[in-house]
Amino acid sequence: MRVLALSRWDDLKKVASYFELISCELIREPETGLIMLRGRMGGTGSAFNVGEATVTRCAVKTHNGIEGHSYVMGRNLQHARLAAICDALLQDEKMAEKIGRLVLQPLQKILIERRNIASRKAEATKVDFFTLVRGEND
Repeated sequence: MRVLALSRWDDLKKVASYFELISCELIREPETGLIMLRGRMGGTGSAFNVGEATVTRCAVKTHNGIEGHSYVMGRNLQHARLAAICDALLQDEKMAEKIGRLVLQPLQKILIERRNIASRKAEATKVDFFTLVRGEND
């Protein structure tokens, strides 16, 4: 689910558009709402509210009764629906390998490449600070 949720809609649609045609019963139609984001100072301090984020969720059931659920950041109803369908198909023994090979692996490669690009851009702006030793001049 992490790969499906973190992927961009364009990338997911490109690799999984075929699976969008699979007929599924909508248990919960795609709907958008807000979640509260919480944080901690230093990772260990008291929790505090950072703000809200928009999330879209969806739940589907395939013809053989397998349920799929998704939560994705943003307001894209189609992204949530297709991610839920992929989640259901991943739980189907007959489809899991196919979804892994045709959808998850390509999306994972794209996510890794984007992370590497962002890392290289950040590395290019790195500033090395050094401390001069202060002492008496001889």
